[in-house]
Amino acid sequence: MTTESRPVRPFEFRTAGDSATTDIGLLIVRVFFGALLFVHGTQKLFGWFNGMGLSATARGFGHMGYDPGKFFATLAGLCESTGGSLLLLGLLTPLGAAIVVGTMINAMNVTWSHGLQGYEGALLFAVAAAGLGFTGPGRFSLDHGRIWQRQGLVWGIGAIVLGVVAAVLTLLTK
Repeated sequence: MTTESRPVRPFEFRTAGDSATTDIGLLIVRVFFGALLFVHGTQKLFGWFNGMGLSATARGFGHMGYDPGKFFATLAGLCESTGGSLLLLGLLTPLGAAIVVGTMINAMNVTWSHGLQGYEGALLFAVAAAGLGFTGPGRFSLDHGRIWQRQGLVWGIGAIVLGVVAAVLTLLTK
């Protein structure tokens, strides 16, 4: 009795359980959200990508009740660009997720009064980051196969808890 093996075709449909498709999906999510968050941060810090720059952002933060405005604008810009970069690269992913979650909680706090239309962008970033904190960055990342690679339930919960604690501390000191 012989078993027939079927050759794998390069463009064959894969199942959802296939590791490569999962890794490609994680790569797409990481690169999209990470790059977009990096852009937001550098708009605040340097005025790149048609951003306002630090001085104007600092005035805006002051009007929103974050005093001193320059400190909190710098903090937000650094958190967005750093957290976005870490997610984009798939490097220290739970830490990147925690940074993004904490920053986006503050963004949601500021825009909460505008309803879902106001805070949905920040919510979307936070949820994507939290999801990556649980799943990890996938095979196509700088974390993959490294001794520092972390993912799973404990690391996902840890990222969310760290992000919430950082957000609450920021809100209490503003």
